[in-house]
Amino acid sequence: ADLTVVKHIIYMLQENRTFDQYFGQLNVYRQGQGLSTDVDVTPPNASQLSYDHSTTWTPFHMTSQCVEELSSYWNESHNDWNHFAPTTATPLMDGFANSAGGDSRHSNPPGFDINGQRVMGYYDESDLPYYYFMASQFAMSDHWFSPIMTNTPANRMYAMAATSHGVVNKPLAQINVPTIFDELQAANITWKNYVPDYPNGSSLKTFPAYPKYVNTNIVPMSQYFADLKNGALPQVVFIDRDSHDGLDEHPGQGVSVQKGAAYVKSIIDALMASSVWQDSIFFLTYDEAGGGYDHEPPVPMPSPDGIPPVVGPFDTCATITGPMCDFTYTGFRLPNFVASPFSKAHYVDHTPMDTTAILRFIEKRFSLQPLTARDAAQPDISYFFDFTNAPNLNPPTPPTQPTTGPCYITSLP
Repeated sequence: ADLTVVKHIIYMLQENRTFDQYFGQLNVYRQGQGLSTDVDVTPPNASQLSYDHSTTWTPFHMTSQCVEELSSYWNESHNDWNHFAPTTATPLMDGFANSAGGDSRHSNPPGFDINGQRVMGYYDESDLPYYYFMASQFAMSDHWFSPIMTNTPANRMYAMAATSHGVVNKPLAQINVPTIFDELQAANITWKNYVPDYPNGSSLKTFPAYPKYVNTNIVPMSQYFADLKNGALPQVVFIDRDSHDGLDEHPGQGVSVQKGAAYVKSIIDALMASSVWQDSIFFLTYDEAGGGYDHEPPVPMPSPDGIPPVVGPFDTCATITGPMCDFTYTGFRLPNFVASPFSKAHYVDHTPMDTTAILRFIEKRFSLQPLTARDAAQPDISYFFDFTNAPNLNPPTPPTQPTTGPCYITSLP
């Protein structure tokens, strides 16, 4: 198929949610819409042993649209993978409640969910009707993973450069590696990074591209809406999350998933109403899973560059080695959908991939070389789309996304 019909590729990463947490009930919704029910959703026997081993937690519908913070750092993520043997290649997926309970107990001040029940909480179409609609009307994957088993900073580095250059937590200095945007610039492909918390909120801040392009290609989020209105959207766009205004869906006090979803809706609605929609693709996913439960284990992937994880003296893999002490697996599974007039309607893909598949798609569209072995290994996700038939220039109208659900983090559900 002819990829050149795609003139604009936009991608956006929200914060810290798992597939089971958001889309674990998607088959029920799809069945009600008369669609296929082959999504890999939360299994009936899903459970987690509580932190104190006194009970077993099973999935429950969250009432609060906010949730107490969890930890998805390298140590906790490996504990989630296998509580008693976190560096082995055996994915028991049994440590989520243990990690969350420990995080609650050791927070300052301590949290209330000291046994980690919150990891089994989920949302459904009554909470997130916009996301359920978009994921079902357009294309989505039920095996889309974060790049690595750790928290936000390193995973966002992968979304820019297909590597974290050894970083497992937060980089302490600038990382001198090329990003997808350096490749685009060299090839004279137009691009912008739209940043709500401008300029410090740019995911490019870790890289040399940041000081080089801030105020030119790295611009405030308001410019996105102006560029759409003026038909001036560049060929490749990355939209950063709005953490400053609590619209990034990150677990924590006052951060409502409904308000985050409504914010995403405003961004995609503006695209759909513009002249740019006719030849655009919008990828929505999350930077990492955030510590919530998901039943599908991370999958093997090539190390991007052979650089091992740089861990601290008290970190997992500091003294005990094993197959998980490298960047040769993805992180956990993420919610996602791909909105475009080219998207196959109601399409669900089951091919394992991580977020660097977006980079590979950009590279394929604009004839660029892979950044690392990681993005090179991703599947060609052109099969999410139909580039042969006429694009769907009259998409169905998404439902209103409510924003008034209760928001508290001192009790469940």
